Amino acid sequence: MTTQNTETTTPAFSQLGLNPVLLKALDAEGYVRPTPIQSQAIPGVMAGRDLMGIAQTGTGKTAAFALPILHRLLEQPRAPQRGGARALILSPTRELATQIADSFRAYGKHTGLTVTVMFGGMPIRPQVSAMSKGVDILVATPGRLLDHVDQRTVNLSGTEILVLDEADQMLDMGFIAPIRKILSKLSQRRQSLFFSATMPREINALASEMLTDPLRVAVAAVSKTADRVAQSVIHVEQQKKQSLLAELFRDENMKRTIVFTRTKRGADRVARHLETAGVQVAAIHGNKSQRQREVALEQFRKGRIRALIATDIAARGIDIDEVSHVVNYELPNIPESYVHRIGRTARAGAEGIAISLCAGDERAYLRDIEKLTRQQIPATDRTGDTTLEAVSVSAAARRGGDRNQPRNGGRRGDGDRNGSRDGSGARKPQRSGASGAANGNGLAARSQKPRGEAVAARGERQGDDRRQASNGGNNGAGGAGRRQENRGSGNGRRAEGFGNPDARPARNDGGPSRRSGAARPSGNRQGGRGQNGRSMEGRGSDRSGSSARH
Repeated sequence: MTTQNTETTTPAFSQLGLNPVLLKALDAEGYVRPTPIQSQAIPGVMAGRDLMGIAQTGTGKTAAFALPILHRLLEQPRAPQRGGARALILSPTRELATQIADSFRAYGKHTGLTVTVMFGGMPIRPQVSAMSKGVDILVATPGRLLDHVDQRTVNLSGTEILVLDEADQMLDMGFIAPIRKILSKLSQRRQSLFFSATMPREINALASEMLTDPLRVAVAAVSKTADRVAQSVIHVEQQKKQSLLAELFRDENMKRTIVFTRTKRGADRVARHLETAGVQVAAIHGNKSQRQREVALEQFRKGRIRALIATDIAARGIDIDEVSHVVNYELPNIPESYVHRIGRTARAGAEGIAISLCAGDERAYLRDIEKLTRQQIPATDRTGDTTLEAVSVSAAARRGGDRNQPRNGGRRGDGDRNGSRDGSGARKPQRSGASGAANGNGLAARSQKPRGEAVAARGERQGDDRRQASNGGNNGAGGAGRRQENRGSGNGRRAEGFGNPDARPARNDGGPSRRSGAARPSGNRQGGRGQNGRSMEGRGSDRSGSSARH
């Protein structure tokens, strides 16, 4: 494996040998000189090499693979096969998938090459229609792509180039098994490009399976936090965090701040508290409709709101300059996520501030972060501060956050995971099997059998691609061993659900019940499956988010 030296002098785009029509588009976008990862990755990819690219967020990874892919497709013109794509880019979330597709369209606007994006929460038929004649470039999330593969509306056998973007996030969301299934459908003669901000052991193993004698480009240490970010920690009791956060926002310099929580319900609680304190704020996570997310991002981008409250996965794909502050309202239980979070500020050479609120039960997380980043973050102790008002947090609310912590050594992704929601986003209990009767509080009992990575992948399909919904509070059974959930926890990793709560139900064919559609009367537990056990009709409006480009 060859490693490039990142200290070489950065050439101009015009010196990289790119097709003139691409240079014309770059000039129109105002891009003259590539970032380090672009200057080192583009020549190797143009030459047909496999690539392992390691770069923290905001370094220009998208152009590092988009430009050489467009160049190769132009230099070797051929029609894509029916139902196929010459280049396939896999993305963990719909927001990032749309951002990548927008970048391909911008850089390739003079090429005539076709670009299609597919993910859950969209009607399936337009996707089938778009793929019927084949496309040059397909950007997709793993779950929806596998739905198409299983239904034989997508054929990957002729794909020439594969890109796996944000591989570490794929791992956190439990997508490794689906990715391996997708790999089995691809030609062994393909060119493979692998991008990740961090390189844990599992990701290294996957890269070894995918890549052949790859060029390795690393523009920053995998544990390195973003430059120009002034970091600090404030030790404070959990019940005083809301009061402290409101105090921080008295600083008028906090004009454009992202506040991170571990769970979706936690994000909503923080947003409500800041609104009460007079701070213009919006929350963005998987329970929000697509329209709500688009409005929130646009208001934040234009400075109409001061704070955006986000979960880790929802924040992937958000590329907004001039973020002044990042506040970790809750420390992440995965230390690499800290690097991702604070990388949202100090972009494009600007400076930024990252403030972390650390309760007593989060100090182990802080130690892990400091060990990973090889630094001691300056700390202030506000424990016992009588000027801060203590806000009572119920045990159930605390469990909602604690359940996002890893169990049995496992990793977690993001969010309150289980239970369905009605159109208002309110949580509904899930039922499973004969023992899944809800108790008097509307909470279903939990089963003792954990579900692992395979169910995490199914969680992506049912969440990211087709969020279940139930106004009656009685979700269908998933067969013996399907876990009955209490408000959102359990073992294994599951993708944060980004689907639409009003999706149309699948046809009932008498198989195991799965609720994927509009509300049914309370007590009706027969929610059928479509062909191959999955509904292909994700009728939601919950589509991709930010159209910003890397």
